[in-house]
Amino acid sequence: MACMTIDYSVPQERQLVTAIPGPRSLALTERRRRAVSRGAGNLAPVWMDHGSGGILVDVDGNHIIDLGTGIGVTTIGHANPDVAAAAAEQATKLTHTLFTVTPYENYLRVAEKLSEITPGDFEKRSILLNSGAEAVENAVKIAKKYTGRRAIVALDHAFHGRTNLTMAMTYRPSPERLGFGPFPGEIYSVPLSYPFRDGLDGPEAAEVTIDYIERHIGASEVAAFFAEPVLGDGGIVIPAPGYFARISEWCTENGIVFVADEIQAGIGRTGAWYSIEHHGVVPDLITSAKGIAGGFPLSAVTGRAEIMDAVQPGGIGGTFGGNPVSTAAALATFEVIEREDLLGEARRVEATLRSLMGDWAERFDIVGEVRIIGAMAGVELVVPGTKQPHPTALQTVIDAAIAQGVLVLDAGSWDSVLRLLPSAVMSDELLRDAVSVLEEALGQVASAVR
Repeated sequence: MACMTIDYSVPQERQLVTAIPGPRSLALTERRRRAVSRGAGNLAPVWMDHGSGGILVDVDGNHIIDLGTGIGVTTIGHANPDVAAAAAEQATKLTHTLFTVTPYENYLRVAEKLSEITPGDFEKRSILLNSGAEAVENAVKIAKKYTGRRAIVALDHAFHGRTNLTMAMTYRPSPERLGFGPFPGEIYSVPLSYPFRDGLDGPEAAEVTIDYIERHIGASEVAAFFAEPVLGDGGIVIPAPGYFARISEWCTENGIVFVADEIQAGIGRTGAWYSIEHHGVVPDLITSAKGIAGGFPLSAVTGRAEIMDAVQPGGIGGTFGGNPVSTAAALATFEVIEREDLLGEARRVEATLRSLMGDWAERFDIVGEVRIIGAMAGVELVVPGTKQPHPTALQTVIDAAIAQGVLVLDAGSWDSVLRLLPSAVMSDELLRDAVSVLEEALGQVASAVR
């Protein structure tokens, strides 16, 4: 591991002082039932007090290894001191004016940085927003305005957000879409490359996608093709090499805006600034969020100047988009990523996880496939001897891990993928400890289903 200059306020080790959840967490959960909508569900009823680096400390004093990072938000670790200091300083100077009323330099500096780090050597523009879903919605608006077309294409197993429009672009019905319709029209889910399940190479899978669009929608009707280069909520699905190259080529041939939704996999998580770089493709537009500001709410759409500038002044924006405090945090986050070489550290995390988990599909008959790219990993659980999803096994593993102080996530259209999103600063020692807990849980589940 590279020598880092980050000052951790919490020892970077797992420590259990009570059962998980502990008594204070249980008491807060009871209060929650009387005050918070049950619609805002929790993966684990464990209440957090503070954190640092790769460790969260709950209200009962347990030190928990965080392999979830708020679903990919705290890529640089919890409570990074440089980011906290930058946000605190900004909060004493200016907390809000609204950029579209009276602008401020932080917004401009973030946009300039996004032009620098996003793929492509053409002239770019950005707009800053609050959430990933808001970024996707604005990318839809921009693409429709630029092309004058009506249809939007998204991939099967995709997750693009929880607003009405982005729910229509999200693949699975439950729990995200159940009972919330009707949704906007002209949103289409199309087949993707899912090597574990379709057995196709990238170009073959791309032709299936293209054929579906041409037969069921019509290329001339499509404004934008939205794709997560690594599908996060879909189960850390990594389309086969060559898939996006062919899709991008076809989009260019047909005047379709190719949008890389990098909300979960972008900003260094995969060992590159953006995960589309692993596919050797330059998109027309990119959405950023989650890891962009070290835990503060911020998102962006960045892309070709001629596309971004197609919208009339006042056509896009929002009250809190590009807030001064969030943009200050983002600028500090960019500095931390570069100074600490967190792109390289994400690749180190990948190498460590591969060495620890790479053979799980051979060792455990409930593991169908392990997929790892940077600080992202998906373990697809199946009924032994089949490719049938095994959601009950996943829940058992998650519950066992959390009880031992390792926070992990679920994923996949069938709720059957164990999802790991550690921070890029997590040490090899912490990773080994966490994986040993997961390995023990997998072994117990595998033995029980024989």
